[in-house]
Amino acid sequence: MQKLNFETVFAHQIVFVENLNHSKIEGYRYGSVTAVAHSNIALIKYWGKRAIQKNLPAVGSISLTLDALHTKTTLQFDEALKQDVFLLNEEKVEGKQLKRISDFLNLAVGYSERPKARIISKNNFPTGAGLASSASGFAALALALDDRFGLNLNRENLSALARMGSGSAARSLYGGFVEMKLGSKDDGSEDVAVQLKDESHWDLRLLAAVTSTQKKDLGSTEGMNRTAETAPFYDAWISSQPKDIEEMKKAISTKDFEKLGELTEHSCFKMHGLAMATRPPILYWNAATTETIHRVWKLRQSGIPAFVTIDAGPQVKILCLSDSVDEIKEAVLDVNGVEYIIEAKPGPAARIVHPEKEIIR
Repeated sequence: MQKLNFETVFAHQIVFVENLNHSKIEGYRYGSVTAVAHSNIALIKYWGKRAIQKNLPAVGSISLTLDALHTKTTLQFDEALKQDVFLLNEEKVEGKQLKRISDFLNLAVGYSERPKARIISKNNFPTGAGLASSASGFAALALALDDRFGLNLNRENLSALARMGSGSAARSLYGGFVEMKLGSKDDGSEDVAVQLKDESHWDLRLLAAVTSTQKKDLGSTEGMNRTAETAPFYDAWISSQPKDIEEMKKAISTKDFEKLGELTEHSCFKMHGLAMATRPPILYWNAATTETIHRVWKLRQSGIPAFVTIDAGPQVKILCLSDSVDEIKEAVLDVNGVEYIIEAKPGPAARIVHPEKEIIR
């Protein structure tokens, strides 16, 4: 088989590719494997890339993995296939989205003439609508690839691999609270995710108020690129992030909910303010998004501790404590345009759910 020229195709990811030790990969495992990974919501936001081709973040970030939102992905390599086959939510995927998957497989395996793959993936939540489906999707796929090709990557290297598919996917390899490190090396070897605290650390709740199940018009990557190119406050966004990261790590460690909530909202509105300041402006919200924000703020003014965060989409995520869930749900479901609410707790790490121990070929 002909080895890929990574220097050309994947923009100098030399050190990381060597760490995968592709020279020792002699084949793949027969049969299928199924992996599950959970979505994560950034508390300190990831927005911007310092190297687009390498998919390296411009800022560090901190997230919470969610138990109620997951992607289940089944992977099987089949020499009879002429090209990769990808079914997402029971629909065949083609075009640019399929190419993105195929390129990711090539990178992970290290060979352009690898056997083609059949991938069946399903999300239990709206896809491409601001609930981080690409994060859980690429995390599950990275874990399945590691199993089928016997790469034996540790979690940090798995997170680096998943990051090449989706920047947020690195964080979905872990449960609980996770930090995505901002590296300084051009090869991306320092841009990995690490767990801060596992899912048992803090019994928080996150309520995702779904205001639309439609796929968003503008993807996150395109939005990030436009922001970096045209937003006048982009440099300030980059320079202010390290302080937010350190303060959030302390709030998580000490279980300071008020501080965690304040930092989460601060990061959220910095990101969306930045997006609105691009040319042309980017606005991921709808009318229900705005009304839900005001409803949560009114609840907080009445003494109920609740804070909002919003990613690249119209859904509003509400951080709260377990004893406030019912009251918040009742108030938010009364907002015109809120279709339903997903209740989540800190969730577990990505995992293989149907491992198969076949002979390597």
